Amino acid sequence: MNIKYGKNFWLLSLSMFFFMTSFNLILPELNSFITDLGGADKKGLIITLFTVSAAFSRPFSGKLTDTIGRKKVIYLGIFFSMLISWIYPFSFSVLFFLILRFFHGFSAGFTPTGSTALLTDIIPAEKRGQAMGIWGTFISLGFGVGQFSGSWIGNHFGMDALFFIAGLTSVVSGLFLLRVEETLEHPERFDGSQLKVKWIDVVEPSVIPAAIVMVLTASCSGIIFVLAPDMSGFVGIENKGFFFGFYVVSTIFVRLFTSSLSDRIGRRETMLIGVCILFISMLLLARVDSYNSFVISAIVFGLATGVSSPTLFAWTADLSHIKRRGVGAGTIFIALEIGIMIGSSSTIFTYDNTPESIQQVFLFGAVMSVLAIAYLLWHKAYRTSDF
Repeated sequence: MNIKYGKNFWLLSLSMFFFMTSFNLILPELNSFITDLGGADKKGLIITLFTVSAAFSRPFSGKLTDTIGRKKVIYLGIFFSMLISWIYPFSFSVLFFLILRFFHGFSAGFTPTGSTALLTDIIPAEKRGQAMGIWGTFISLGFGVGQFSGSWIGNHFGMDALFFIAGLTSVVSGLFLLRVEETLEHPERFDGSQLKVKWIDVVEPSVIPAAIVMVLTASCSGIIFVLAPDMSGFVGIENKGFFFGFYVVSTIFVRLFTSSLSDRIGRRETMLIGVCILFISMLLLARVDSYNSFVISAIVFGLATGVSSPTLFAWTADLSHIKRRGVGAGTIFIALEIGIMIGSSSTIFTYDNTPESIQQVFLFGAVMSVLAIAYLLWHKAYRTSDF
C-alpha cells in the first residue's frame, strides 16, 4: 500500500486509539459492576443510555464542528471521558451509575464526530476507502486492547484502578491531539446561538443511504456489546473481553488486505460482501455452545466489521457536502448509536441471563443484517451510482 497521509493523520489515529481504549477498558466489567449494585436485570441499559446521550449530542457536536472547529469538539469529548471515568468509583446505587453512563455517552457524541470531519478534510477522495481502513484499524485496536485488557486489570487491581486507568488513557488521547493542526478555515468564537439546533443541523440528507445501512448493521454490534461478556462465562472463559481479542485480530487482518477494496469495486458492492459475512456471524453466535464455536464466531464477526466499517465511513465522506462534513459525520454516528441502541435494547426483552435465551437474540441480529442486504440490493438496482 502506498501510504503517505502526513503527520495529522497519524497523530489523529493515535489519539483515537487511546480514546477508544479508554471507554472500552471498563465495558467488559460493567455487567458485573451493575450486578453487584443490584441491577442485574438492567444490563441492557448500560449500552442503551450511553448511546442515547451520544446520539442526542450529535447534532450539537456536528454543528459546532463546522463552526468553532474540529479540535475543540474533540477535546470536549475527551474531557467528558476523563471526568466520568474518574467519578464511576463513587457509584452508590444503580440509578447513580446509570446516570453516569448517560453522561459518559457525551464523550462518544463529540470526539468521533470532530475526528471524522477532520480526517475527511485531510485525506484525498481517491484513497478514502484505504484511509478509512487504516483509521479503522486504530479504532479496532483501541476497542480490542481495551476490551481484552479491561477484565485482566479489573481482576488483578480492582475496579477503582480500572476506572482510574480509563480516565488516564483519555488524557493520553488529548496529548496526541495537541500537535494536530485545525483544518476548519476561519473557525468562529463560541457563542450560545451555536447551540440552537434546527433539523438541518441534525441530519445531512445526502448521507441517508449510508445511515440506513449503519442503523441495520450496528444493531448487531449492540447485541454483542451486551451479551459477549456473559457468553464468555457461559463457555468457561474468565476474561470477559475474550471475544473482542479475537475480533480485533480478525478485523485488523482483513483491513490490512481489503482497505482499498471499496476504492476499486465500489462502496455498495463492498458493503454487500461485509453484510453477508455479518449475517453468517449472527447465525454462528446464535449457535455458540463451546470455546471453539465462540472463537470462530468472534473471528467471523471481525471479518464482517473489517470490511463494512471503513466502507461505510468512506461512503459517508463521498456523500457529505464539503461545507457540512461535521453534520455528515454527526448523521452517520447518530445512525450508529440508533443501531446500537436498537440492538442493546432488544436484549431487555429477549435475554433472561441464561444461555438458552441467546439464540433468539442473535436471530434478531440476523434479521437486521438481511434487511441491510435487501436495502443495498434495492439501492444498487434503483440508483445509478453510489450517490
